[in-house]
Amino acid sequence: MIQWFLNLTPVIQALLATCFTWLVTALGAGLVFFFKTINRKVLDGMLGFAAGVMIAASFWSLLAPAIEMAEAGPVPAFVPAFTGFLLGGAFLWGVDKVMPHLHLGFPRSEAEGIPTSWNRSVLLVLAITLHNIPEGLAVGVAFGAVAAGLPSATIVGAIALALGIGIQNFPEGTAVSVPLRREGMSRSKAFWYGQLSGVVEPVAGVLGAAAVLIFRPILPYALAFAAGAMIYVVVEELIPESQLEKNTDIATIGAMMGFALMMALDVALG
Repeated sequence: MIQWFLNLTPVIQALLATCFTWLVTALGAGLVFFFKTINRKVLDGMLGFAAGVMIAASFWSLLAPAIEMAEAGPVPAFVPAFTGFLLGGAFLWGVDKVMPHLHLGFPRSEAEGIPTSWNRSVLLVLAITLHNIPEGLAVGVAFGAVAAGLPSATIVGAIALALGIGIQNFPEGTAVSVPLRREGMSRSKAFWYGQLSGVVEPVAGVLGAAAVLIFRPILPYALAFAAGAMIYVVVEELIPESQLEKNTDIATIGAMMGFALMMALDVALG
């Protein structure tokens, strides 16, 4: 089974890996069939955990390889990482201003993006979908980096990244479906919306892998771009939401645990 996966093209590997992360999102959303509500402290710990995983993945799986690869290039090693990182943040900032969405725990009146009459449930799903874009992109670029022959990029490291993203997708699926159920939506419909938030990851993963294979010179920029987009999501969305109910200690412990887990996965497996 493992050898079969290794023999696949990087684009197919990225597709399967991001389908896995989507599946884990669906598993998290499936908790709505067992619970109508979720304790806010548990939710804040989950959000903190997701933030920690994304911060660790941004450095070990994306920025560090980008800098290493750039050391053999014609420009100073920090330039691709610096440029790509800021472009990734700018991209998410632009999407954030355009795409209608509503962050968890905020009233409908505080929806962001272009004004729309879409209901609260759709806006909540779009908020999670928004930050799944850089997650899928990161996994795709990681598999593309392996095919490009980057010394610090290994297939096991790319798999570890997909595994870490998948683990933090579980609470994300729950964070969408359970609040929708609490607001009166049926269990099946709440589950549908919860898993739907992860469908963008396979799309972004395939695009990321294909892009770096076609345009290999952009690889260090692409790695840093994915990192910048993920850090933007962490600072703009996950951390503020986890602190909303003042459960700061729980959210912080969750972030520390998420960071430590992703760091261990990347170092041990990568």
